[in-house]
Amino acid sequence: MTGRNDGRATDQGRVYQASGDQHIVEHHHHGAAWTGPDSVRRPPIGRAPAILRDRSELVGRLKEAVTEGAGNTVFVLHGLGGCGKTAVACALFDHATGERGRLGLWVNASDQASLRAGMLAVAADRGARDGELMAARNGLRAAADLVWDHLDRSDLPWLLVLDNADDPAVLRDGGWLRTSPRGTVLVTTRQAAGHWWPAAELLHVGVLPREEAAQVLCDLAPGTGSAEEAAAIADRLGRLPLALTLAGGFLAHQVIAPWTMEEYGRRLQERPDPIELIDRGATDAGNDSRHLVSGTWQLSLNSLVAQNLSEAVTLLRLLACWSNDPLPLSLLADARLDLPLPADRVELALRGLLDHSLTELVPGGIRCLRTHGVLLDSVARVTPAGERDGLATAAAGLLLRSLPASPERGLRDSRLTLLAPHVLALLRRVITWPETAVGTAEAAATCALRLVTAQHRSGDYASALAAAEQATDLVRRRLGNDHVLVLRLRQRIGKATDRLGRLQEAANLHRGLLDGLERVCGPEAPDTLTTCLHLSRPLTWLDRPAEAVQLMHRAAAGRAALLGPWHPLTLEARACLLELPPGPDLDREAPAGPDLVVDCRRELGADHPITLSAELNCAGALFNTGQHSEALPSARRALAAHEHRFGTDYPITLAARSLLSSVLHAVGEYREAVEQAEVVREWRERVLGPEHPWTTVIRDKLARYRRSLAAATPPDPT
Repeated sequence: MTGRNDGRATDQGRVYQASGDQHIVEHHHHGAAWTGPDSVRRPPIGRAPAILRDRSELVGRLKEAVTEGAGNTVFVLHGLGGCGKTAVACALFDHATGERGRLGLWVNASDQASLRAGMLAVAADRGARDGELMAARNGLRAAADLVWDHLDRSDLPWLLVLDNADDPAVLRDGGWLRTSPRGTVLVTTRQAAGHWWPAAELLHVGVLPREEAAQVLCDLAPGTGSAEEAAAIADRLGRLPLALTLAGGFLAHQVIAPWTMEEYGRRLQERPDPIELIDRGATDAGNDSRHLVSGTWQLSLNSLVAQNLSEAVTLLRLLACWSNDPLPLSLLADARLDLPLPADRVELALRGLLDHSLTELVPGGIRCLRTHGVLLDSVARVTPAGERDGLATAAAGLLLRSLPASPERGLRDSRLTLLAPHVLALLRRVITWPETAVGTAEAAATCALRLVTAQHRSGDYASALAAAEQATDLVRRRLGNDHVLVLRLRQRIGKATDRLGRLQEAANLHRGLLDGLERVCGPEAPDTLTTCLHLSRPLTWLDRPAEAVQLMHRAAAGRAALLGPWHPLTLEARACLLELPPGPDLDREAPAGPDLVVDCRRELGADHPITLSAELNCAGALFNTGQHSEALPSARRALAAHEHRFGTDYPITLAARSLLSSVLHAVGEYREAVEQAEVVREWRERVLGPEHPWTTVIRDKLARYRRSLAAATPPDPT
């Protein structure tokens, strides 16, 4: 940005400017003279919004710049295409001209020709003579100097809006952006890079809050639905003002068979291509793609390609495989992809997207990226069919690299919460892109399986169940009901349902799955034997021990025959046998408990989760067979080991604490038994809820322990 007197020289009526990297080339135009826009006194945007929702703080800051005596300032409104930058500029324009008595000047700065014509029209408005204008048009006089000479001498204070300045080089190369004591300049742009706007105040324009976004729909289409229905549509549209405007226009202008908001929202959700429905709200877009969500961002992409950043287009198409939720930047670190996006160009491509407001950084403990959902849907819609499989394969590969293949029990990773929506979004994209190969769908399904397994092992059973149910529904549409990945996802559904206390439902799920696995994979297949173990657990809680014992023995024998006696899965099945309630079968297994612990320590190590489970179950077997004194040191060791390995709030740690409380009560240590049981009760009521079977059990135990403590406590003599 330069001042009006920087580097000027005058020679026989010609005015040249040379400041920094700016230079003047004489242009000679032949033929009819370009007369410029019809008007620079009014925004050429049709009817402005009657009410500008949730921009009061932003507009308030801008209004300060058009008070009496204010000048020498440049404001830059930047943000994603369709977020309402022009609407904010229009609101300030109306305020400045209507309430502050300022002259309003509006110029389209989207390209060099429009900017030049508009600024010369501004000069004409401010009193430039025909000869001066002709000299500027023919390159005989520096056009920008002419304009700013007349703006500086304006008899009225002014507001100059340079709208759609998405290519700042257009302003820079001609020296068009300057300051003047007579007025204020407001620029709207998608270009967020601060180096383009020295000495300007940058103001970000984002999407609307939920309530205000819903109100926009109600403003545009009154009587078509409730505020709650409008809010649901606003959420689906990402609260983007352009999308809201198009949706409201569609609802308001239907004549033959008007839709309600409820119907619009339902059809928006059902359509594989929601963008086409959104764009139907445009009454007359003409040749301006800015008025359509399907095309408004193509302008930015074209600009990136023109800057030799075609990799940014590939990166955006890759991002379109995922969700609009925050995406950990670590996913893109050292990304080596079989795409026209070399690893050493990913950083540059991302910077291009950020600079053009096509994505944004999200502050927080984990550095993330967030891209608007409607933008992602628009990009996915026009991604060439021949590129889709490669993009989806790359997206799956990056997720697989970030999701643990063998997640550790009890280790909570905050990235799981961040990655979950992207895994499900990839599955949805694979379904809507029929060009993707079966192998790509299997890779996406494997991402989902890793995700829900990790969620389950971290103790987040509710999230694991929700993700597994959604993933199963999506994967079976592409791979069929009998695909092994679908069956494994169903295993996770049953297991999470069990942990959430819905025991009969879990038993039914596992039984149905067992039938399917026996048919598809065979009765001795590893997945079939795993489901035998999964089914035995709810059956034990449902007081059907005979069937549970049969399933456990089947799993242990089958795994030993298939994998060998010392394989971790064989040892896991043997450890499960120690969980049986008192009875003939447990009496036979209990003496083998210490030997099993020795085997696990030798084969797996003392800190392995299966070893810890064997130690805990061994302590439980000693307690269940009446060996209370022997069980107490084992129970203490098991609790300490689980606390060290998994933390105090992990469900299995709480199970170890519950067992210790039972052993303490059995040996007469009533006070400590109450203390330990109270910790378990508080956690289970808070996390699992008061009706969960585990909560009911500990609540009943705690009441019994308190009665024992009261009976054993001597009365207070006072």
